[in-house]
Amino acid sequence: MTVAKGEAPDWEIAEPRADAMFESMRAVGYSLEAAIADLVDNSISAHARNVWIALDWAGPGSSVVCLDDGRGLEAQELKEAMRLGSVSPLESRPDDDLGRFGLGLKTASVSQCRLLTVRSKRAPSGGVTRVWDLDYINAVREWRLRKEANVETFEILKALDRVQHGTIVVWQGLDRVVDSRGPDDADAKSDFNAKIARVEQHLAMTFHRFMEEHPKIHFFINSREIEPWDPFLRNEPKTQELSEEALQIFGRSLEVRPFVLPHRSHLGDDVHRRAAGPNGWNAQQGFYVYRNRRLIVAGSWLGLGFLPEEHFKLARILVDLPNTMDHDWQIDVRKAQAVPPAALTASLRRIARLTRNRAGDVYRGRGQVVRRKHARDYELVWEQRVKHGRIAFKVNRGHPLIKEALASAPEVRRQVRIIIELVENTVPVDTIVIANTEDADSVVRLDEWGAPKELEERGVALYRAFLAEGMTGEEALTRLTLTEPFDRLPSVLAAVEAMLEGERHGQV
Repeated sequence: MTVAKGEAPDWEIAEPRADAMFESMRAVGYSLEAAIADLVDNSISAHARNVWIALDWAGPGSSVVCLDDGRGLEAQELKEAMRLGSVSPLESRPDDDLGRFGLGLKTASVSQCRLLTVRSKRAPSGGVTRVWDLDYINAVREWRLRKEANVETFEILKALDRVQHGTIVVWQGLDRVVDSRGPDDADAKSDFNAKIARVEQHLAMTFHRFMEEHPKIHFFINSREIEPWDPFLRNEPKTQELSEEALQIFGRSLEVRPFVLPHRSHLGDDVHRRAAGPNGWNAQQGFYVYRNRRLIVAGSWLGLGFLPEEHFKLARILVDLPNTMDHDWQIDVRKAQAVPPAALTASLRRIARLTRNRAGDVYRGRGQVVRRKHARDYELVWEQRVKHGRIAFKVNRGHPLIKEALASAPEVRRQVRIIIELVENTVPVDTIVIANTEDADSVVRLDEWGAPKELEERGVALYRAFLAEGMTGEEALTRLTLTEPFDRLPSVLAAVEAMLEGERHGQV
């Protein structure tokens, strides 16, 4: 709005008090580990290949330092990065950007310290420094972003010389991290070391995909490289990866990948202990929400009506979000909360229910075999078909038992085909849908086998057929454990193995 000469405007500037704003920002609610993770976000966005975190104990003089070898910043860029609200959440940003509000560096830092110093360089020579000093701001009551570091920070900033380009962030005056106890106080030092351990755990979990996936980023804490913590145990052969789904909302897509972790009996003590995660097995079940590969929520049923229960603790579900869904999922400033949009809750409940049921089977000692991601690795009896947006189910003609039946004499083959088509075309879809709507847990698989002995014999026959196809004995047995219904019948599989073992001994 323009104001005519001589007229008083009908508005006035009401900028916040610098000292009051900074002190208020300190109560945003960051933990130490979440605040440091926000620093790491900036390093990743700067395309760093290495990030070094140092937590140095010195009583009230303790410090936290984050150094990276990212692309670095020029003077104006650093000034903007230090500005509160440097980017609006409404603005578009690069697909790989981990920021949203333009507050992370500042709010995370002042939540833990009173002196924030950042130095950055784009080339080996040069470098620029900017400082937010809360005590200085309280004295002058202005938004004075200083250009020179405090004397006590000079030595720490020399670490930037280790890289050709990059950024170093220094926290001092850690009044929210340490108290007045001196550096020689053993209990205070022990408390600080416990905080270091929590930070390492949090970074290993939050950024594990950056540590594992190409191009890898290496993270170090106090000069020791951090090992990634994969909540889904994807390197364990007995981990089951269920069917991946792409869910659509408002013209955008997100990926959901359910996992069922192995039964305790299939994990070594060290693997089992580490897989429990920072909060223990029960607390780590549920959804893991990632935004651009960065973990936002680590184990939660997202308010979908499920409770964490012992027999579902092996269920973990990966949700991959692009940063264009921040608003839809109500991602908060701390990047520690995500709320699924109402349009997705039904699909997420369905996926959660299926994963929990599968996890319950494994926990109780059933279904302990590997389900592979690709259909060609897993012999399903039923296949899902989607046509014109409608879902139907057909019997898999490629299933070994079905295939064998269809290879019978012509008269038998005709009868088998008629029976298969009869079953396919009389699936009581309406009844199942109504029953599931009224009580989601009331629809169950029958799991009643009238002739288990015959099933065992069919298992042996299939094993031999797999051998005839050129598989080794181990490959044939693995294929059998990936074939319905044997995947859910450990007692039948055990009997098949016993029968095969008996045959081998009989041949000797």
